[in-house]
Amino acid sequence: MSELPKLHVKTRFSFIYARIFAILSLKGLKTMIISASRRTDLPAFYTPWLLERIRAGFCQWQNPYNPKQRKVISLKSEDVTAFVFWSKNPEPLLPHLPFLDSCGYVYYFQFTLNNYPLLEPGLPQLPSRLDTFRRLSEQAGPARVVWRYDPIIISNATPFAYHLKTFRRLAEALKGATRRVVISFFDYYPKLKPRLGELKKTNGFLPLDPFATPEQMQGFCQSLKRIATRCGMEIFSCCEELDPRFGIEPGACIDGALLAELGVSVKLPKDKAQRKNCLCRSAIDLGAYDTCPHNCL
Repeated sequence: MSELPKLHVKTRFSFIYARIFAILSLKGLKTMIISASRRTDLPAFYTPWLLERIRAGFCQWQNPYNPKQRKVISLKSEDVTAFVFWSKNPEPLLPHLPFLDSCGYVYYFQFTLNNYPLLEPGLPQLPSRLDTFRRLSEQAGPARVVWRYDPIIISNATPFAYHLKTFRRLAEALKGATRRVVISFFDYYPKLKPRLGELKKTNGFLPLDPFATPEQMQGFCQSLKRIATRCGMEIFSCCEELDPRFGIEPGACIDGALLAELGVSVKLPKDKAQRKNCLCRSAIDLGAYDTCPHNCL
């Protein structure tokens, strides 16, 4: 065994502890999907950290609801079944995809692309994000870039007609750059109340319940499917209980079928920690909540 660097005693202890904990944490682990990340936009803001941890071969995971619960996760290619990257602007990660390829990682992207200038003021302009999407698709291939048109926020400023026009425009721009699109509808969380109150006060913004008009909702979803099909895309919903007449099947974001297409042959268990209607396979989410500078709603 090579000699440890002459570090501060506490640092040397932490290093040794981390390596031992990594081995113990991974004992008996057969599959490990790394989700990077539902909690924050790692590709957009934390690519240097992610690459540093990949080169080191491990990182620390923390339970967001119990900070005292921590464990060390291996990021070695032989231990990681696949990476699923979530981002609204993965441009900083693009130059490093050849490195990930050379290490033998399997990966794909969940790329959220919509158009809410009022609600997402921290994002690059839409033409820039469209360009990033197309360049990512050229590098990784259309199968490894999933378009997320979500959340769909029906409001007095963004009614059904607005979304049909925007979805059509984006779908036509992304034709050939992706094979699937995922949609979901806005879910209200109590922590959003101050932000929504401020938007109502300054801009008159008022969210509406799309499920309050089922016939209009049915026509809307059927139109989305027609547009997606015409542009060569499958369309799925995320964590929604949509009426089967709407024509949009439920899908999984961390998708066992897609991972199988990309060469993952192991059996992947369902993630029991997610919401009731979530069909995702089990994964380990990196990052922390409330650390994303996009300033989205």
